[in-house]
This record gives sequence, C-alpha cells and structure tokens, in this order.
Amino acid sequence: MQEKNKNDYKTLTDEQLILQFQKEDKGAFGEIVLRYKDRLVNFLFRFTGNRESAEDISQETFLKLYKNKDKYTEIAKFSTWLYTIALNEARSNYRKEKKHSAVSINEFYEDSHSDYQISSNDYNPEDEANAETEAFYIQKAINSLNEKHREIIILRDIEDLDYEEIAATLNIPLGTVRSRINRARESLKISLDSIYKAKSKNR
Repeated sequence: MQEKNKNDYKTLTDEQLILQFQKEDKGAFGEIVLRYKDRLVNFLFRFTGNRESAEDISQETFLKLYKNKDKYTEIAKFSTWLYTIALNEARSNYRKEKKHSAVSINEFYEDSHSDYQISSNDYNPEDEANAETEAFYIQKAINSLNEKHREIIILRDIEDLDYEEIAATLNIPLGTVRSRINRARESLKISLDSIYKAKSKNR
C-alpha cells in the first residue's frame, strides 16, 4: 500500500491510523509512535518508578502493537487498547522484578519537565524547588501503593482516563472502578501523610 504524505497522517484519528496500519501502511504506524511514545513513557514511568524500565516497556508495547495490529477492532477506542497492552507489559515486568524501583528527584523531573514549561517572567527558583519536592513525594507515595491501587490512580488522576475507558482497560465493571478509585485515593492519602510525618521528624 502506498504511504501517505506525513502531513496527511496528522489529520487522521487514532482509529483511522490503526486501520491504515492494518492495511500495511507503515507510515500510519510511525504516526502512532510519534503521538504516543512520550505519553506511554510518562505513564509507564509513574507505574514503575524507573525511567529505564519505562522506556523498555514502552518499546515492548509498540512491538506488541506492531505484531498484533490485526487484533484491534473498531469496537474499542485505540487509546484504550494501547493502554491495555502497556499495562499488561508493565504488570509482567513488575511481577518479574517483585520489588519497587527507587526513584530519584532528578530522574522524576527530567521526565516531568517535558510536560510543561515555565515562562521566564514567572520563574522562581524557590517555587520550582518546592514543586519538585512535592511531586517527588507524591510519586513516592504512588510507588508505595499496591498494584491495583497504583494503576487505577495513574489511569484516572494522572492520565485522566474516564471511568468507561478505565473499565475497558482493566476489564472490570464500572462499579468496581468507582470503588477502587475511592480506596486507592484513601490509600494514597494515608501514604502521603506517613511520608510527610517521617519527613517532619527528620528535620
């Protein structure tokens, strides 16, 4: 199949791209990678707490997508299908390691700085340092959650997936999504409280 001009791919929806790729249009796959590579690494970093692992799992996810492109059907949103592949890869990696990876402030913020920019007029070194420390402890608290709570917090509160997408990604009922989110947020709050109490004692 003849590939389109690069600009033509940008006008297509994710679902149109994967359908093009199913017709052996390699350019469509390239556009999918461009759209999702940073998002997937960010998502997987927050799940694993390790930048290198996140990049490796992201590559595995795209490899699985490449090999299994024909398994996608228009019944599901493409993003939901892709996140399901990524999450399954992350779970598999997590169970192999059987331990949480440590995350450093520098590693976390190398990733986070790609998500936003601060204008020079608003730059305040003290505010930035406080924001980095705050987000570091939030990530540390997320890492401390059990697998089910961690993944649902990331999908809902970080990736901002709606309840239906989360239900499809995790293959659980909507009611379970709601109750699990509530329990996960409570666990996160407890973990954060514990981290900040320990931080205060060490001052």
